[in-house]
Formats: sequence, C-alpha cells, structure tokens
Amino acid sequence: MDLHELIKRGEGEELEFKQKTTHPHRISRTLASLANTRGGLVLVGVDDAGRILGVRDAQEEVFVLLEAATHYVDPPLTGLQFREIEEDGRTVLVVTVPESLNKPHRAQVAPDDWRGYVRVRDSSVQTSGLTEKLLERQQPEARFEHLPLNKQELAVIDYLKIHPRINLAQFMKLVNFGKRRAFQTLIKLVLHGYIRHHDKEKEPYYTL
Repeated sequence: MDLHELIKRGEGEELEFKQKTTHPHRISRTLASLANTRGGLVLVGVDDAGRILGVRDAQEEVFVLLEAATHYVDPPLTGLQFREIEEDGRTVLVVTVPESLNKPHRAQVAPDDWRGYVRVRDSSVQTSGLTEKLLERQQPEARFEHLPLNKQELAVIDYLKIHPRINLAQFMKLVNFGKRRAFQTLIKLVLHGYIRHHDKEKEPYYTL
C-alpha cells in the first residue's frame, strides 16, 4: 500500500483523511457511513489538504476507533483492521472499514441521539427512514453492480446537466412518479454516486 498514491487520490466515497480521532462521537459517523456504503479506508494522521502530520500515539487512536465502533455505532461494527505506516518519522494509521453485512448502522451523535449515515462522494450524509429501508435490502451480496440506468434515472442526470439542482417535487413532475417511488429513485442514485443529496436547507435537493 503506497501512502502517497492513496493521498493523491484525495478524499472520496471510500477514503477519508483525519488529522486525529478526537472523540468517538465524531469518528462514529465516518465509520457508520463507510460501513453502510461500500466500505473504505480512514487515514489518521493526514489533514484535509493531504499533508502527512502523523499521530502522537497510534495505540491511543486505535483505542478511540474501537470504542467508537463498539459503543457509538449500533449495531456495533466488527472487522476493523489497523495498519501503521511510517513516513519521514511520522506514523499514519490506516483503518480499513469493511462494507457491512448488517446494515443499516447508526452513529451516536449525542446522548440518546442515534442517526444513520451513508457515504456520498467525500461526505457522511445523514439518512432518512426510507434510505435505511433501502440499505437493509442492499447488503453486499445482494447489491446490484453497474446496473444500467433506466429512462427516469437518466432523466435526472440530463436535467442536472442543464439545471444546478432538483428537488423531490420537481423530479416527481419530470417523470410523473408518486412521492415514494420518486424518493427511492433519487436515493438509489445517491447511494451509487450518480448524484449528491443536500439537506442543509429547509427543503432537501440533489445535484450532480
């Protein structure tokens, strides 16, 4: 595993940089989102800009990560793998998070507050109840790979090549779908990396 090659790729659906794991609350979102999507790697000791800063104590980082996976993710995550890479006297901890066979997982973000997350591009995006139902049906052995997009799914992509964003109501009108079917279609496209989901505003919307 070439650390520089990995870093050169940049953060994405299956790769996250963390300067350090300050608290299980924070890292639990990343772990849950990777396990709920396609799995991936977390490089601890690398900042957002891809600079290798190293960690002070790799074993302490492992402890926090295991604490997060066991007590701050539900159901708990198993199968995390850890590897230390030395680079110019600095230690980077490479954490492998396998795609889960037991989706969906929720992360504890505050006392008595558990939320589901999926990986969308380089972000951990909060899920809805419906997304979680879809995740239950998308265990690794059952998930479709490279499924050709149907006419309605292609219509979203074409629309977004011309317009900056689309919301659920606009998509329902575009393809003449009911609310539930339209939402399932959009979430499927999000989970497979075709479009991005944004929920910071009053009404969620989607972009390429």
